[in-house]
Amino acid sequence: MSRYPTNPPSIYAKRRAELAKRLQKQGGGVALLQSGVEVMRNRDSDYAFRSDSYFYYLTGFPEPEACLALVVPPRGDAKSVLFCRAKNEEREIWDGFRFGPAVAQERFAVHEAHAIDDLEEKLQELLANQNAVFLRLGQDDALEQAVAEVLSTLRGQARLGIAAPHAILDLSHSLDEMRLIKDKTELDTMRRAARISAQAHMAAMLAATPGRYEYEVEAELLYHFRKNGSEAAAYGSIVASGANACVLHYRANDAQLREGDLLLIDAGCELDCYASDITRTFPVSGTFSKAQQAVYEVVLNAQYAAIEATKPGARFNDPHNAAVVVLTQGLIDLKLLKMPLQEALDTRAYQRFYMHRTSHWLGMDVHDCGSYRDPSAKPQDGVSHHTSRKLQAGMVLTIEPGLYIRPGKGVPKAFENIGIRIEDDAIVTPKGCEIYTADAPKTVQDIHALMRERKKAA
Repeated sequence: MSRYPTNPPSIYAKRRAELAKRLQKQGGGVALLQSGVEVMRNRDSDYAFRSDSYFYYLTGFPEPEACLALVVPPRGDAKSVLFCRAKNEEREIWDGFRFGPAVAQERFAVHEAHAIDDLEEKLQELLANQNAVFLRLGQDDALEQAVAEVLSTLRGQARLGIAAPHAILDLSHSLDEMRLIKDKTELDTMRRAARISAQAHMAAMLAATPGRYEYEVEAELLYHFRKNGSEAAAYGSIVASGANACVLHYRANDAQLREGDLLLIDAGCELDCYASDITRTFPVSGTFSKAQQAVYEVVLNAQYAAIEATKPGARFNDPHNAAVVVLTQGLIDLKLLKMPLQEALDTRAYQRFYMHRTSHWLGMDVHDCGSYRDPSAKPQDGVSHHTSRKLQAGMVLTIEPGLYIRPGKGVPKAFENIGIRIEDDAIVTPKGCEIYTADAPKTVQDIHALMRERKKAA
């Protein structure tokens, strides 16, 4: 990830202020979040560092070994305190630039900044006489242990008139609800990430000729991600040809592309910690077979139905339900299911060929945070606690129906090993939704046109 802040610090200060308002409704206290540490890959080689999403959402601070303390009084303004690595000339020679507390305080608009080595000592000051400590419980054992030790110390100072916080509360829900509705800065970043990813998908389509290998196509994706400014892939790219496309989380990417096969590519870049997520399926030879096109158009129509159902006030499950009806009817029309539509829906017979959900939240994480359940649903009120939540403007979700036809009883030879998924990213708008990954071709006509351009360039 970038070593330098991308957005003005006021963006993150505004988010901290909003979080403080939410915590004040719970009586206030001190919220603590850490950025994470560098993790060894093997021997003395580390994985590239990527900050914890929650920490970065509130700070924009890109370095490892950092901690944010947000001190929230019951009333009034909160105080933000950043702990980060101290300046160290020798380590900077080996590992690169560090902001250090003095520069970080100014650059990231926090009220105070201290060396991370002083965290435990300063925590005693910060937590003394506070109502509660807010943590993402179960996510950071080291931080929870440090807080437990500080609380034990504070309790031993009771005769000095110092009180320890009386509660440790989970911070996740408040932050999840904030992150679920994206602000303008987030949406602009996600649109930029989508443009990069769409261009990479088109380049991969042009590169995916018979005889090449899946990993060569993956290399095209990664090249275009980095060339156009993204930090990395948002997740492990799936480049799955032929029967491999029927493996939902295929990762090997080592098979040779063959004439007549389809190629399913599920890939997206990450930009400033925000993910994109696009899937396209197309013929390696440049033209769909009759059976491939028939299945493809069922999936595409299912996606159109799901997009139509994605709008404010609709339930999260509505796009999935709309897609399932179209997919199931398509399977009946293709004679892959031999029963009436309602029976196929009631018995979920379609799950033999469509076994995943149509959507998930998208944001700083590919499967982003936020409850899918209606937060107002209470069983005692006669409302099922499984009721999915209503969509609101500013939410971002994927729309990704698919069909995966493995060889088996009742499957004609022409349909064997056809795996198709079409995935776009959607922003819920006041009147519907914006498909902001549409630059990547997905209609049969547009795919065939791009394949003809490939042939001309060969």
